[in-house]
Amino acid sequence: MIYQSGEDWRGAAHKRVLFFGMSGLGKTHISNMLRAGGDWFHYSIDYRIGTRYMGEYIADNAKAEAMKVPFLRDLLLSDSIYIGSNLTFDNLAPVAAYLGKPGDPARGGLEISEYRRRQEQFRTAEMHALLDTEYFIDRAARLYEYPHFVCDTGGSICEWVDANDPNDPVLSELAKHTLLIWIEGDDAHTAELVRRFDKAPKPMSYQPAFLDQCWERYLSENNSMPGDVNPDDFIRWTYAQALAHRQPRYRAMAKWGVTVTAAQIAGLKDAAAFDDLIADTLEMRAT
Repeated sequence: MIYQSGEDWRGAAHKRVLFFGMSGLGKTHISNMLRAGGDWFHYSIDYRIGTRYMGEYIADNAKAEAMKVPFLRDLLLSDSIYIGSNLTFDNLAPVAAYLGKPGDPARGGLEISEYRRRQEQFRTAEMHALLDTEYFIDRAARLYEYPHFVCDTGGSICEWVDANDPNDPVLSELAKHTLLIWIEGDDAHTAELVRRFDKAPKPMSYQPAFLDQCWERYLSENNSMPGDVNPDDFIRWTYAQALAHRQPRYRAMAKWGVTVTAAQIAGLKDAAAFDDLIADTLEMRAT
């Protein structure tokens, strides 16, 4: 790790951290809080994915939908209007909308082959965005003169790495430049995440083998044909299983850094309190 003790952390002129864990446990909350303090550059992996690596996919998909409307088609063909996504750190809906959900087209679903294609696009984009971290560390210091750096990752980072491989290319690169911090939730947090997701199901990104297993099981257990699947029902059914699937993968990743709890993160009020938490956590890890 780039900081071996609380003393190393407190004395570092440049603090560089990367948060990972389930979506909804505070990664973006703490990243925004640190950025608001004025000394931290906030690098959002999801924002980078949507702007740099999937921006054209998202815009082209929106244009394809608009081309189905004769009035808009004529305006697009004459370059009279422009269609793009208004992606922000706090509004990643264009990425989620592009990923979509598999199932019945009449209910907004995608054919499973198209869904898998978009999932693969996202996997590739996320890995590239993660490997861009060093570039943004340099950019933040050189161009904007920020002393500290926080990388805010998406919930699916654990799907693309092998934490038990000491030579994993993504984790090795990230650990070389940042302190990896797992924000760990408890059973109550998991139940709340499931409740929230059930109320408003959102597209997710899954490891291909896991997705294939869930898709086949869903079809079998519901005696359903692919084109008849209710998209929201499928991703609701899959979500709790995805959380269970990811938990041991996050735990394995935690060996590359340190672990804090979602409750500890929620209780932080400013960057000074965050410094204290990480220093204490590093000291506990060292004993």
